[in-house]
Amino acid sequence: MTQNSKILKLTSLVKAINKEKRKGNKIVFTNGCFDLLHVGHTRYLKDARKLGDVLVLGVNSDASVRRLKGPARPIVNEKERAELLAEFPFIDYIVIFGEDTPVRTIKAIVPDFLVKGGDWPVEKIVGNEIVKAAGGKVRSMPLVPGRSTSKLAILLRGL
Repeated sequence: MTQNSKILKLTSLVKAINKEKRKGNKIVFTNGCFDLLHVGHTRYLKDARKLGDVLVLGVNSDASVRRLKGPARPIVNEKERAELLAEFPFIDYIVIFGEDTPVRTIKAIVPDFLVKGGDWPVEKIVGNEIVKAAGGKVRSMPLVPGRSTSKLAILLRGL
C-alpha cells in the first residue's frame, strides 16, 4: 500500500478531528465495508460530505467484514479498499476499524453528523444516541436503486 495521509489510526484521527473542530469545521462520519465500489457508494459519500466541512470514513477491517458478510468476503482487502477510497477528494480522513460496529470511533470523534445509507432507519444507526446527545444530527441517505456490493458479489461468483 502506498502511504496516504488520509488513512489514519484512531489516535491520530482524534487529534486531526480535534484540530478541525477548533477551526469550527463540522464533522461528518459514515462507515461501511466498501468491498466493491460502485456508483451508489460515490453518490452517497458525495452527498454525505455536503452536510459538513470534513468527511470521515470508517472502513471495516477484513476480519470485521468476514464476521458480518461471511467467509467469502471481503473481495478486496482493507488496505486496498482504504487506498481506493482515499483517492476521492471529498473524503478527508479514513480509519480502518476492527470491531463489528464503529461505535468506538464515533465515541472518540463525536461527529456533528452521523450518516448511513437509506437501508438504515435513523434509530438503528449505530452511534445515533451518542451523536444526538452531543447535539449532532443523524441522517439516512437515499440509496441508488439496484446498486449494492452484495448483488455485485453474487454476479461475480456466477462468472
